[in-house]
Amino acid sequence: MTREEKEIIVKDLSEKLANTNYFYITDASTMTVASINQFRRMAYDRGLEYKVYKNTFIKKALDTLEADTTDLEGVLKGSSGIVFSAESGNAPGKLLKDFRKKGSTLPLLKGAYIDGGIYVGENQLDALASIKSKNELIGDIIGLLQSPAKNVVSALQSSGGKLAGILKTLSEKE
Repeated sequence: MTREEKEIIVKDLSEKLANTNYFYITDASTMTVASINQFRRMAYDRGLEYKVYKNTFIKKALDTLEADTTDLEGVLKGSSGIVFSAESGNAPGKLLKDFRKKGSTLPLLKGAYIDGGIYVGENQLDALASIKSKNELIGDIIGLLQSPAKNVVSALQSSGGKLAGILKTLSEKE
């Protein structure tokens, strides 16, 4: 590979990392080609992208980001792949967990970058997979805001029927 080809790969990866708010760096060092392809297919079906890069390319691309990514650079050993997610920070975590349910223990989570936050280590996977996406949080807030309004409306409707019955009874007595 020529120097120009390497520079193009680093430039493309730098742009992708800069335009992606969520990416996970994984360890795929002992995965077979068949299992990597199966993982890649599963990622594609969920709207994610998985690519394997040389650690030096990843390190150079991370250096171009505005955020402090020194913790992520520390995990770049062995074979590394990156799962890119445009929509949600928890989607790659769920992908890793679901892929492992099929009997594989790989790929392992080396680190993750989520909206400027850096998470390092396999022990972070459960927390990352359970993070709610922006749309899920908005839905929860809307549900909470609608709940009191629904209670008031239903109370008024049920009270309105009682009030009409009382008024009718009172009007019949006179």
